[in-house]
Amino acid sequence: MEEHFLHDNRLGIPIPDFDREWDEYSRKTQQGILFQWERIRGRIPDRIAELEADINRKQAELSDEGNFERSCKLNSEISELASVINDLWLWYRTNQDITGKMHS
Repeated sequence: MEEHFLHDNRLGIPIPDFDREWDEYSRKTQQGILFQWERIRGRIPDRIAELEADINRKQAELSDEGNFERSCKLNSEISELASVINDLWLWYRTNQDITGKMHS
């Protein structure tokens, strides 16, 4: 089933990579994909916590930073990490959509 997922370096997790429509997969394959996704999905809150810790470190660094260019760089990095967290939450909620398809 792992062939249905591709590691996303930005997010730090594998994400679904389907080569056809969901309904074109056999029920067994769908169940296998869902099982694998649940394992990946279960790691998302830990990944978010890691990124939040990075944000906290960068914010602490920013509060002591006197160099304008370095401050801008830190702000940009914080913004990107927040964007990744947002995308991870979207992926985390994706399970509800996929599971709903399985039961309809």
